[in-house]
Amino acid sequence: MKNNIKINRLMKDYSQEQLANKVGVSRQTINALEAAKYVPSTVLALKLSRVLDKSIEELFQLEGSDLV
Repeated sequence: MKNNIKINRLMKDYSQEQLANKVGVSRQTINALEAAKYVPSTVLALKLSRVLDKSIEELFQLEGSDLV
């Protein structure tokens, strides 16, 4: 799964730390998400969607074997 979290975070002028605080995770979690090393829980995906003012589909896209 790929994501557009970094682009949307920067558009809101949030640091990784600021976004992490807003959704209740560590900065390392945001870093791992942006590097596509971590797939968020549904709850975290919904929180990110709300804080970044984007739909889930605008933040996350399935790719490759995820599409099946």
